[in-house]
Amino acid sequence: MMDDRYGSDVLAGDWRQAGRKPVPTVEAVTDLVLEDAASGFCGAVTRLEAQTVELEDYFGKKRVFPLSGSFLIDGEPVRLAVPSRAPAGPTRTASGSFAVGDQKARVARASRIFVEGRHDAELVERVWGDDLRVEGVVVEYLEGVDDLDAIVREFQPDRGRRIGVLVDHLVPGSKESRIAEQVARGPYGAHVLVVGHPYIDIWQAVKPQRVGLEAWPSIPRSVSWKHGICAALGLPHETQADIARAWKRILGRVRSYTDLEPELLGRVEQLIDFVTEPPGR
Repeated sequence: MMDDRYGSDVLAGDWRQAGRKPVPTVEAVTDLVLEDAASGFCGAVTRLEAQTVELEDYFGKKRVFPLSGSFLIDGEPVRLAVPSRAPAGPTRTASGSFAVGDQKARVARASRIFVEGRHDAELVERVWGDDLRVEGVVVEYLEGVDDLDAIVREFQPDRGRRIGVLVDHLVPGSKESRIAEQVARGPYGAHVLVVGHPYIDIWQAVKPQRVGLEAWPSIPRSVSWKHGICAALGLPHETQADIARAWKRILGRVRSYTDLEPELLGRVEQLIDFVTEPPGR
């Protein structure tokens, strides 16, 4: 047998695919957010037929595409497949934890988690609600953090009655960071955990792709942030009712932890761990 001085045949095998990244296959489940690569239309799966998939965008517009078409998730190409029947076994909650079947909600703990406002509380409930009921953790909202030190002093937390606080825009030098430091230095600091995310508002913790944006727009300081976001999305924003409806649209795009930014996910999990930790630890 003669040695092959020139190596193997470079045209042998599937040379056309050499160096190409494999395209993953995902099941076209309800509420999966997709972008049609050809038209740029972005929406959530609302109906699936044998050969087609229907998408509904942020504004309620629906379009039907071939199931075999080209789609993107977070800018990466995917192939769609008809969902298979889910195997029997443990299911997961919206937070990604294993669901506890047939377990009643636990009696509320003395410990509490405080968030800044109603929208924060609704988002936490949407993703972590099942977990919080199993653990018996109640979430309350503060309507801002200006009075946090006074609220903590009135609550008088201790080792078995802790407070966890989720704060918007907790960045060095901000008003929120100064308030958090004041609480930490106070007489109850050992029993209070204040954490936060870097976003101006909890709306930004939702991945912008879920509402049809590449990124959340930068809003001038002279403009109310939520009003500016509504204007950028083409939504009414003259009244508080308009703002509430806009938030409901955004919240409606959140189905699980995968729709949220990691900067929020880790902080909420940290708070749940803190307020559910046994008093002796």
